[in-house]
Amino acid sequence: MKKILSFIFCLTVINLCYGQQAVIKGNVTDTLNHVKLSNAVVALLQAKDSILVTFTRSAATGNFQLDNIPAGKYLLLITYPSFADYVEPVTLSDTSVHNTGSIMLTLRSRLLHEVVIQQKVAAIKIKGDTTEFNADSYKTQANANVEDLLKKLPGIQVDNKGQITAQGEKVKKVLVDGEEFFGDDPTLVTKNLRADMVDKVQLFDKKSDQAAFTGVDDGQAAKTINLKLKENKKNGYFGKISTGAGLDGFHETSAMLNMFRGKMKFSAYGIVSNTGKMGLDWNEREKYGQGMADQFTPDGSGDLVFNGTATDDMQDWSGKYEGKGYPLVQTGGLHFNNKWNADKNNINGNLKTMQLYMDGNSVTNTQNIMPDNTTTFRNVRESFNNSIMRNSLNGFYERQLDSSSSLTIRMDGGLDHKITNSRFASEFIGADSALVNQNERRYNAKSDISTLSSNILWRKKLKKQGRTLSLNFSENYSRTKGDGFLDSKTDYFANNAVDSTQHTDQYKTTNNESINVNGNITYTEPLSPKSSLMASYGINITNSHSSHNSFNKADGKYALLDSTFSNDYAFNMLTHKGGLFYVFNAKKLRINIGGNVGLTGYDQQDRYQGSTRRRDFVNWFPAATLRYTFSQQRRLNFSYNGNTGQPSINQLQPLRSNEDEQNVYIGNPDLKPSFRNNFRITYSDYKVISERNLWISLMYNTSSNDFSDYTTIDAKGRRTTQAVNVNGNQNAGMDMTMGWRIKGTPHTIGYNLTNNYYRNVNFIEGQQNITRSFNGNGSIYFMSSKEKVYEAYAQAEARFNTSTSSVQKSIRTDYWTYTFTYSMDLFLPWKLVLHSEANYNIRQKTAVFTGNNNACILNAGLMKKFGKKEALQAGISVNDMLNQNIGFSRSVNSNYITQNTWSSIGRYGMLSVTWNFNKAGGAASKD
Repeated sequence: MKKILSFIFCLTVINLCYGQQAVIKGNVTDTLNHVKLSNAVVALLQAKDSILVTFTRSAATGNFQLDNIPAGKYLLLITYPSFADYVEPVTLSDTSVHNTGSIMLTLRSRLLHEVVIQQKVAAIKIKGDTTEFNADSYKTQANANVEDLLKKLPGIQVDNKGQITAQGEKVKKVLVDGEEFFGDDPTLVTKNLRADMVDKVQLFDKKSDQAAFTGVDDGQAAKTINLKLKENKKNGYFGKISTGAGLDGFHETSAMLNMFRGKMKFSAYGIVSNTGKMGLDWNEREKYGQGMADQFTPDGSGDLVFNGTATDDMQDWSGKYEGKGYPLVQTGGLHFNNKWNADKNNINGNLKTMQLYMDGNSVTNTQNIMPDNTTTFRNVRESFNNSIMRNSLNGFYERQLDSSSSLTIRMDGGLDHKITNSRFASEFIGADSALVNQNERRYNAKSDISTLSSNILWRKKLKKQGRTLSLNFSENYSRTKGDGFLDSKTDYFANNAVDSTQHTDQYKTTNNESINVNGNITYTEPLSPKSSLMASYGINITNSHSSHNSFNKADGKYALLDSTFSNDYAFNMLTHKGGLFYVFNAKKLRINIGGNVGLTGYDQQDRYQGSTRRRDFVNWFPAATLRYTFSQQRRLNFSYNGNTGQPSINQLQPLRSNEDEQNVYIGNPDLKPSFRNNFRITYSDYKVISERNLWISLMYNTSSNDFSDYTTIDAKGRRTTQAVNVNGNQNAGMDMTMGWRIKGTPHTIGYNLTNNYYRNVNFIEGQQNITRSFNGNGSIYFMSSKEKVYEAYAQAEARFNTSTSSVQKSIRTDYWTYTFTYSMDLFLPWKLVLHSEANYNIRQKTAVFTGNNNACILNAGLMKKFGKKEALQAGISVNDMLNQNIGFSRSVNSNYITQNTWSSIGRYGMLSVTWNFNKAGGAASKD
């Protein structure tokens, strides 16, 4: 009886407590017609962080009521289609009844600026997992681009390379009206699309095509920005033409034209420049930039992975400008996309072409840590003159066959013609500081690289909700065909005198070809409204062929085959793969657990030796993801996946490469597949009102049978390296980003902390070597702007690196680097803009690398705008005013430390003119 009375008493107390909580009620009405609006969404948010407390919908009479609300400060948000959002701050006591009365909503078409701005919060809207910014609420300068707009949005940062970070995570895609624009190159969109054309900026995690179709979250989401254009900007044309030249021979000219007509978009661009302005990041580097050097190989799960190895110089240059040397680029592209027939048909295509010339020089210094308590040194000087002609064509076609099925066809192809001309001069210094060898060599090569990939995806929703079936077929083809000449002379020393000389004069040919075909079927079966099973089966076939021939000169002709440095090899793989996943998807909790298993067969053929070898492996791919959503903007994610990596044909082929006779690489046909465990935990928290974002990531990777190197250095200083399997490689890391706006000011500050630990195993002179390295990075940034007065950004960064090797624990490599950057635009009278930016790098000297590599890069310019709409701009600028630009990198790799410096673009002045033209959504500019 006492327990029953106690229970009744508790219920009474709880009921009384609820009875003391507050109530909000009111009525929603159309301002123009005074019609009561039913089904309007009425939401109550916490004022301090915009977390949703409760919501309801208005009745047919327009009335609404929110009950049982604790005391506190809130924001009342009311939304209705085609009407401006209504936001009102509300403060409630324990027993208050807040009657809003009749709330009048206004049609967007009747508003001067299309929004009701009662507070700045009206510029931000939360829709499920999407954060939406009203672009017109963030003022930008006339003719500003999307990048300028993004810099003003809370929680979004854009660095000086155009890389976008949103709520602490890197943005992978930028879409326009939900469609890819010139593929998925974010920089081309953000730097060339006008800010005043954008209506909404939507930030969300884009699911994979399979997850979006099945509704089963596979954890493969990418942070994405979608730019929704204003309706009156979707018809017309706009663009920009810019040209500049200086007395030092530097020049750049670029033009871009965009023509929009409803859902049809056509764009074209062209760039000619020798200032390093490339226009595109050319993400295709991984597709065909290095040809067959980094071989496409299936990992058994149907995905393609890269296994980088030591490669010859014929394939070494990626065909991409990365700040090394002096470039001349001529590039252009076309884009077209359209939807028709009630969006049942969707086509998207891109054509790009580029001619790049590049020349320069570099110096590489390497310290080798040996197991006999000694160190040796290798110094290399290089001059290069390279060029590439690159063409690519890609696109897709989507067809909605009926209400439950669709067909998507994708295609991507490319052609490269690459020419490399390099001269090297190197020396090897022994442990006693005596000269061991000197080498001079020239290497001239040309190659043609062709790639073609395609994908066909058919998806079908069956009658039962959540039951789906999909068929996926893909192929990837790559071929590299090239030839070149090697002329190398090496002097070997003993007692400080030349003891012997080796001369190599060879003509080389290479022919590498690979095709990968993959077929997969996936079926999902709902178990309940919140859970389902996903089963899949697939077949993967990869056939690779690599032929390398070296010919010595005989009787004035390159006709004598050198079998030591020649080989013809085939590597074929067949994988059967099946998998099963369980998926639980609730409002706040998502769980995905399961895995794939693959049966892989190797067929290795050494056609020079006439030998064939067959091996079979079982590959496992376990995976698990957990996502807990505390609120719309606060989440915790855990993920685990185990994946198997297959060796590339370059790692397997028993070929001795002698393009650099002082660094010989030999393939290892005994390599086994590797297995890696990957763990990651991420936590994100974003508060809209205070514009505070926090992102934390913890990761840990460990592997077995990982690919590493077995290295020997003989008495003449020649290094020989072969790939081997090792156990014990590990990597752990932490990344933390936080930023917030200072209350009541236009200032935003933030910081980033990154730490990584690596444990890598290799072999040197037959002895196992364990390299332990750590790098830490901390930075703080400050942003501020005032309309028509200034825009400023500043950042300070410190990095620390340390490394030890087990073969010589007494040698420890420690060094700091510091970077200070700032940029500022001052908007002066008479439509003048003064721009300045600086990047100051302080690089600590070490016991080995004693040179001064500090550099302060200072750029400045003055621009004048003309016309009522400021469409015409003219300016003068100076790049690297102090002429201190030094190409620099320093890295630790197993038992050696390398520092590289190279020539790069220095000081120059330039006069430039830019014309922005626009005829979209109104009359053409008369400027």
